[in-house]
Amino acid sequence: GGSPNLENNSALFRLGHTYTIGSLPATTYIQTGASALSTDGSISSFPMSKGMTDTTIATAIWPYANRKTRTYLGVAAYLSLPTGEYSNTKPLNVGTNRYSTALQMGYQRPITNSIDGAIAFDTMWFGANSQCAATCSSLTNLQLTQKPLYSTQLGPIYKINQTYTLAATYVYVTGGETAFNGVERNNTVVTQRYFVSGVAHTSVGRFMLQYGNDIATMNGFMESRRVALRYTKAF
Repeated sequence: GGSPNLENNSALFRLGHTYTIGSLPATTYIQTGASALSTDGSISSFPMSKGMTDTTIATAIWPYANRKTRTYLGVAAYLSLPTGEYSNTKPLNVGTNRYSTALQMGYQRPITNSIDGAIAFDTMWFGANSQCAATCSSLTNLQLTQKPLYSTQLGPIYKINQTYTLAATYVYVTGGETAFNGVERNNTVVTQRYFVSGVAHTSVGRFMLQYGNDIATMNGFMESRRVALRYTKAF
C-alpha cells in the first residue's frame, strides 16, 4: 500500500572456468557477493537487510557453436544456495532461505552483417522456505512455496567494431504464484522489462554497462531503475 520504495545495492563476484565436453564449448561458474536492501516511503519503518547474498552455481554448454556464421545454441543449468542473510523476523531480506534451480536455452544468429538476433527461454523452480514469518505477514513460521517462474528474453545485438557492442533486450516473465502452508494466494507474477547494454572488449578485460527498468508489472514491486557495471578478466 501507499508508495513502498526499495533500493538494492550489490557487489557480486563470479569465478568461472571455460572448457570443452567432447568438442562442445562449456563453462561453469560460482557467484556470490554482498548486498544492502534499504526501504523508504510507506515501508520506511521496515528494517534494512544487508549481508552475504545467495550463492549461484551454473554450468552452460553449447551443442552448436559456429563462429564463422555467428550462430549459437546454448543450454544452461543453475542452482542457487541459501547462503544469503535471512531473518524470519524481517519482512524483506537479502537472502531467500530456500534453494532454487533453473534451466535455460538460448539461440543466436545473424540478421545483418553487423546485427545478430538472440532469444532465450528459462524456467525456475523453487524449494520451500519453512521459516517464513514476517515475510508471510505472520507472527509464527509458515511454509512458503512457489510455482515455477517462466521467462522469455529477446532482442538485437549490434557489433559496432571489434571492441564495442550494443544490445537491447525485452523480457517477459510470468508464473511464480506463492502459497502459505499450501493455501494459494492468487498472485501470479506478470512482468515486462527491458535492458540496454554496452560492452567494451579491451586489453585489460571486458566492461559492460547495463541500464533498464520494468515496463509493467503485476503482483510485485515495479523496478523503476537498474544500473549494473560488470568487469570480466580472463586469466
